[in-house]
Amino acid sequence: ADHPWPEEPFLRYVTTSPFGVLTRRRLPKEGFYVVRRLFREQRGLAEAAPSAGEEFPAGRMVNMVRPHLRGIPDVRFPAGFGIRSMRPGEASVWTDIQRDAEPFLDDITDELFYREFGSDLPATARRCFFIVDDRGVAVGTLSAWYDRDFKGQDHGRIHWVAVRPAYRRRGLAKAGMSYALQRMAEWHERAYLVTQTKRLPAIRMYLDFGFVPDLEPDGARQAWREVREQLPHPLLASLGL
Repeated sequence: ADHPWPEEPFLRYVTTSPFGVLTRRRLPKEGFYVVRRLFREQRGLAEAAPSAGEEFPAGRMVNMVRPHLRGIPDVRFPAGFGIRSMRPGEASVWTDIQRDAEPFLDDITDELFYREFGSDLPATARRCFFIVDDRGVAVGTLSAWYDRDFKGQDHGRIHWVAVRPAYRRRGLAKAGMSYALQRMAEWHERAYLVTQTKRLPAIRMYLDFGFVPDLEPDGARQAWREVREQLPHPLLASLGL
């Protein structure tokens, strides 16, 4: 962690060490997540992941999988909107969008972006995107992330989809999904995502884009029964839950 540093003229009177991976208040800095990943790799430890069926403010945690990346729906952005890759130093923009868009969580911290993507920050320039308006202002975000060992196979991962409330009902999330999946198809053969059972509009969109419920984890069938009771969708009806 950072700690008090002697005042010396050749250091321009720096009074806090610049070398910690945590701040003096023990909050993670960017380097923390890189160091953690390297440590876990050396020890042969896997990153902890939420369990399917685990309860959150947005409902039970569930997985959805797309067994192939063929036939991705081609959804275009409405006039005046587009998408671009994330640039270095824009983590605060991503965080602001998530806070604005999130209806269930009130603990989105400044460290969340680095916790989610800090293990491979260079990849954010290729895999994290901002949906922008005609002035270039970011109004939404989503990521075509990855997991090298989901169910023992390499998968792309749709991650942290969010659109500011003032810009919803314009098809921006669907157009962003189309773009992210098409990019993902350049690198992966299959994809998955993690969501929660109360996020019904998002689940409907994921189903329409070819993602199907993962019923293998413990508690998954019961979680998806709860979704089916609230969300009429042909795919859910066909599962025989």
